[in-house]
Amino acid sequence: MKFDIDRYKEIIDTLSRNRSRTFLTGFGIFWGIFMLLIMLGGGNGLKAILSQNFAGFTSDAVIVGTNRTTKPYGGFKRDRSWSLDQTDIEAIKALVPESGIVTMMDAEWGGSISYDENTYNGIIKGLSYEYAGVESPQLLFGRSLNEVDCEQERKVCVIGKRVWSNLFPNEEDPTGKYIKVKDSQFQVIGVDGRNSGININGSPDQSVVIPYNLMNKLYNKGGKFDILCMTAKEGADSEIMQEKVRGLLCRRHTIAPDDKNAIMMLDTKKIFTIVDNLFKGVNILVILVGLGTLLAGAIGVSNIMMVTVKERTTEIGIRRAIGATPKMILSQIITESIGLTLIAGMLGILFSVLILWGAGNIVSSMPDISSGISFQIGFWTGIAVLALLVVLGVLAGLAPALRAMNIKPVDAMREE
Repeated sequence: MKFDIDRYKEIIDTLSRNRSRTFLTGFGIFWGIFMLLIMLGGGNGLKAILSQNFAGFTSDAVIVGTNRTTKPYGGFKRDRSWSLDQTDIEAIKALVPESGIVTMMDAEWGGSISYDENTYNGIIKGLSYEYAGVESPQLLFGRSLNEVDCEQERKVCVIGKRVWSNLFPNEEDPTGKYIKVKDSQFQVIGVDGRNSGININGSPDQSVVIPYNLMNKLYNKGGKFDILCMTAKEGADSEIMQEKVRGLLCRRHTIAPDDKNAIMMLDTKKIFTIVDNLFKGVNILVILVGLGTLLAGAIGVSNIMMVTVKERTTEIGIRRAIGATPKMILSQIITESIGLTLIAGMLGILFSVLILWGAGNIVSSMPDISSGISFQIGFWTGIAVLALLVVLGVLAGLAPALRAMNIKPVDAMREE
């Protein structure tokens, strides 16, 4: 398709003669592209922020918690409290083959933590080294708890980002230094940099993690804990695992098998599935709204090109009379349609990219938000939008072009 400087002049001349209609039509295309990309980019940014809230958390974990019984059973009255212990973990590992990681978690809120004159009231968490398979830390410094730390009950700890910034305001590397936790000195071996919105027994950035057995002794809990965390083996059915674990715990702690409230279970896989489906639905809605707006703009382009063809009937007839072929007329009208669509669409892309870039910078500068959150659209999304603009331009110009092709020179001269 030949597209020389004379053709550009014809397009500009056409647009100038229909200035108001051109502006409104171009704005429709511009607004459709702008809204489509803003919503797509905004959806990407929100998904990144939400993913940050799940940072480090495995997508197939099952959290088991204790609650008071709601039904009498085995000679016990209702409203009885109960606790988990190490033997429950051993029983699950031995009798539930679908289980993978099975580990405990305990926490004490409002624990006093200090270093020199700096203090912070945070959360003291007792964990096993295996817990990293459920909620893995994102270390800024040092390392996490290992098997030797837990077996030898070493007085070591991993501190959260907020604890670190309060105890070490100069943001120095604290590994190797000793902090005071409940009147005992613990050596810092790592700093967890997560700002996770999903958490078990408190946010990781406000926590000090120590070996579980040591914490159990520190708080005189007698080997009891309230939360058990586990994952299913690869390929195993999580639902079957949960039913087996529930039945096992009911038998071990004399709980009515149908007392669902006594044993609380949270399946994180269901949460992740709900979030994924939510964003899929949002993306479909965004695409439908954007395409509807673009279609309205394309109809506007088609209308203005139809008016343009009618106003240029004589010109087209003269061109046909002096040798212009139907193909040349078709090429001219479709080229003008594509030109109008692309100009408005490219402006929409430019403005949306600038707005999304600014939004990303603002959000990344906010506290408790990880840097690098991007609201931008992907490269191939941009290519797809450009291709869509060309297709819309061709479709919008097709009907006016066919009408222009059917103009006969004699009819055009008679109309003049």
